[in-house]
Amino acid sequence: MNKELFYISLFNNKHIGDDGAYIDGKVYSADAFCENVHFKREWMGFEQIAYKAMLVNISDAIAMNADPKQMMVSIALPKDIAQSEMESIASGLKKAADEYEIEIIGGDTIASDRLDFHLSLVSETKRPIFRKPLKEGYLLAYTGELGNVGKDLKKLLRGGKVSKRSKFIRPRLRRGFMKRASRHIKAAMDISDGLFDDLSKMCRLNKKGVRFFKKISRSVGCSGEEYELLFAFDRRDLKKVLQISKITRTPVTVFAKALRKPYRNMCKPKHF
Repeated sequence: MNKELFYISLFNNKHIGDDGAYIDGKVYSADAFCENVHFKREWMGFEQIAYKAMLVNISDAIAMNADPKQMMVSIALPKDIAQSEMESIASGLKKAADEYEIEIIGGDTIASDRLDFHLSLVSETKRPIFRKPLKEGYLLAYTGELGNVGKDLKKLLRGGKVSKRSKFIRPRLRRGFMKRASRHIKAAMDISDGLFDDLSKMCRLNKKGVRFFKKISRSVGCSGEEYELLFAFDRRDLKKVLQISKITRTPVTVFAKALRKPYRNMCKPKHF
């Protein structure tokens, strides 16, 4: 049993099911970013950890074609944390907030045995993009290159080190591409749990399957925390999407077509 899907099913609400809840021109999204689940302190500096915690939530807003506005940050701080480390955390939060023009308006702090972030973001959009509709014949694509995050995570788990430019350390959000391509995108979500896993969510919601144009390895398709965009569009807009890809210098891979057939996810659940 997929415990994540079971838990979500216990709440019957029309706003649940996308990267955020869209209500009257605003998108509300929330994320947890927790020590020993999403990161270890020996892998990243405090500023890097806080910066990534912000980007993880901002990624949801971008996937829904929304502009981030206000953020609330609740944080569990280790009891032995030093003042300089708290300053580094604040610096990382403010750095991301400044880059995306977000106002941090409050939150909560508690003492804990580990470092955990719980963030809530309010964004605005005039044209929200959801995970549906995915119609038969629509093309499916993703931005960037997938798989390196999974490789870097394995290195870290084995006690190795990765570059500061690794997408595991610093995700690359595709805000510029989404802003230009949004008029052509019919459905979208961010790739947080891996291409195959997130594709299964989109397919299940739309009661569709896919035909892959090329083989994608399990290591690439199951690589989580990529924070690239998974999106669908009408094949008549392929040329326009590829032009925007070139203009924004955003790699785009068109990998499948939506069909009326079941889709089976090959990845293990990441949430339990």
